[in-house]
Amino acid sequence: YTGTVVSLVSRKSTYELAKVSVVEIDPEGTFKYILLRIKVKDGDAFKDIVRGTKSAEYHNHIFEKVSPAMEALGLECKCLGGGKIEHNSSEKKIRVFGESTAFGKADHAQSAEKLKSAFAGYEVTWSDEKK
Repeated sequence: YTGTVVSLVSRKSTYELAKVSVVEIDPEGTFKYILLRIKVKDGDAFKDIVRGTKSAEYHNHIFEKVSPAMEALGLECKCLGGGKIEHNSSEKKIRVFGESTAFGKADHAQSAEKLKSAFAGYEVTWSDEKK
């Protein structure tokens, strides 16, 4: 019976993985962000997600908030890097730049693609500039 239990747990985690939103960022301002890879424990299914908020003084604060939430869903969490997001909702513009001291620079091109899919009609740009 253990085989069935494992596959049910794995299936539930895969379902949870599918439900996790790809992008969650603050509606306005300039703030830190991280690119994370969430993965089904003991499985191959994964997806990369973007999280950013002004409430985080450091990049690891975002990770420390997201990681336990993902673990509660049976998912593993790994930070792929970080940077900053400048979100101007009135002009419908998002700029991705900078890097995280703790996690290194995220793949801003990948983050920008995820932001474009979440914010249709926005102009999303990225650069490796620090500011």
